[in-house]
Amino acid sequence: MAERWDTIIIGGGQAGLAMSYYLQQHERKHVVLERARIAERWRTERWDSLRFQFINQSIELPGLSYQDPEPEGFAHYTAISRFIEDYAAKIAAPVRQGVEVRRLWRRDAGDYALDTSAGSMTARHVVVATGPFQRSMIPAAARDLPRSVYQVHASKYCGPDELPRGAVLVVGSGASGSQIADELQQSGRNVFLSVSPHRRVPRRYRGKDVLWWFDKMGRFEITIDSFPERRFPPSTVVTGVNGGYDMNVRRFARDGGTVLGRVLGCANGMLSIADDAAQILAEADKSYDDFVSAAETWAEKPENSDHIRDSDEHSVTPILAEIGDARSVDIAGENVSSVIWGTGYLFDYNWMDLPIFDARGAPAQQRGVTAFPGLYFLGLHWMHAFGSGLLSYVGRDAAYIARHMEALGSEALGSPAPLSWSPA
Repeated sequence: MAERWDTIIIGGGQAGLAMSYYLQQHERKHVVLERARIAERWRTERWDSLRFQFINQSIELPGLSYQDPEPEGFAHYTAISRFIEDYAAKIAAPVRQGVEVRRLWRRDAGDYALDTSAGSMTARHVVVATGPFQRSMIPAAARDLPRSVYQVHASKYCGPDELPRGAVLVVGSGASGSQIADELQQSGRNVFLSVSPHRRVPRRYRGKDVLWWFDKMGRFEITIDSFPERRFPPSTVVTGVNGGYDMNVRRFARDGGTVLGRVLGCANGMLSIADDAAQILAEADKSYDDFVSAAETWAEKPENSDHIRDSDEHSVTPILAEIGDARSVDIAGENVSSVIWGTGYLFDYNWMDLPIFDARGAPAQQRGVTAFPGLYFLGLHWMHAFGSGLLSYVGRDAAYIARHMEALGSEALGSPAPLSWSPA
């Protein structure tokens, strides 16, 4: 017979564990199914030098704060995976590791059935907390590159020493691509960076970390509903390496890197490049200026005077660098031996036999609540607010979902009602 649970959480990362914490507060019988190990992606999908992008003193999960002798420092990713493991032990989360969910569907009785590698299960509630990084997205152009070129997605990149000798093309200047390109340049490699839309901010401003400012200015509470068609903005690029410093593609260019527009395709060993690099960097510069303006407006308010001293000034030294307008790159001629795809991820919910996904594969939900009573999502980027996909803020959505389950009470599970918005 199938195991019967009140709630099944799918995913044993920070989101699934935060959900377990709040379900325990509500005394709900539940289990967490993790197909590999707790915090698996923190273990196996990070490069060697990566530092967490939040300062140590800001790292927390519900009921536990990260402790480190350097509160303003940046933890190595291995310390974050240990923190998540310790958290699971502290809250005694009922995690079953090595259990993969192969299929999820809704039964006629109104509850949910799961086919797993450990047998059949049913539950009244299911929380899908498999994270925002599900399936690596690699553009079609990858198939047309010369076979001699080594290719790797950013999630599987480890460090400069793993790459063959020669120049490196990094595609994408988001959170991963920008840091990887920076590391490769500092290691002495000749690096080409194909930029993508991103937001640039100062690592520190007037003596405070940028994420301190985000918190004080309410940036983490900005909701997806405040954007047209619920389309969230590009990623904010920051780094915690070497104590943390500003990420700036213009500095990368000044120091000898080659900046390119988007990669459009490849034919006969030639990459075709879009003429959009200058525009992308101009938009990144504007995001920087907008942050500074917003921070100054906040600092000038009398009620915030205790947080900011007048002596804490920030001077901006413009970094002027020529941005090329190349429309093509000769791979062999430029000795490009490696390509790193920092092109993000796609959703992967093929195992869910439920009609709740839009054309992009994204689940139709509002703060994790779907049109199917008892089915929830948790931990996705911009699922509800800027903080929804961030380790230190995922607990807020978890608490909301736990309260929603309580409100559902003992109501009969009927036919799914339509949501109040249509997925884009």
